[in-house]
Amino acid sequence: MHNQPMQDLLMIEDDARLAQMVGEYLRGSGFGFSHAATATAGLQAVNDKLPNLVILDLMLPDLDGLEVCRRLRATPGAVAKVPVLMLTAKGDPMDRIIGLEIGADDYLPKPFEPRELLARIRAILRRREDTSATGAGSPASAPLRFGSLEIDRDARTVSVGGKACDLTSYQFDLLLALAERAGRVLSRDQIMEAVRGRELEAFDRSIDVHMGRIRAAIEEDVKAPKRILTVRGVGYVFARQQD
Repeated sequence: MHNQPMQDLLMIEDDARLAQMVGEYLRGSGFGFSHAATATAGLQAVNDKLPNLVILDLMLPDLDGLEVCRRLRATPGAVAKVPVLMLTAKGDPMDRIIGLEIGADDYLPKPFEPRELLARIRAILRRREDTSATGAGSPASAPLRFGSLEIDRDARTVSVGGKACDLTSYQFDLLLALAERAGRVLSRDQIMEAVRGRELEAFDRSIDVHMGRIRAAIEEDVKAPKRILTVRGVGYVFARQQD
């Protein structure tokens, strides 16, 4: 095992005490940690030095977290792909759904246990590593092709008819989990297990939100999908035969 470089986390959070507590805990767990107290400072910090992950509070004094996430995802280049873990107020599922729709990788309702935050961060970074490590020492894996849809596992890109599709890191992992099991009907729990290594929490509809986003990116007609099909009461299936 080679020593991995330290991974840098940026927390955009206006509660200085919370940021300090989280910072101490994460530094103690071997991460680099920096903090920005406003959305504007946070966006600047991401552009100055790209972190490995952004912990983003939903409620900020100048812009809300959703707008910050939108701006990050709309920035050209590597910034658009930075993983985002969103901190949401307890009991507001709407925020979570919107957050995931605009490209957050995961969310954690406040108040949270530091170890739960750490577990979520590690899970997001591990997904990144698993997918990038496969290309490191091993021969490049051949792209998956389904009609005009191409999924490049090494570059983590998706294109339809040669045109790049815009997916978040998490959505790419979901699509890949389905595509690698093409023709098999997968329940939401099985998809979640494949991607995150943990089952869905009850009533978690976030997978459906992500599937909607993926369809918007890869389907010609979202109303009549031909690639990702819904199996009512069961889950989803990725069609073997497409266009």
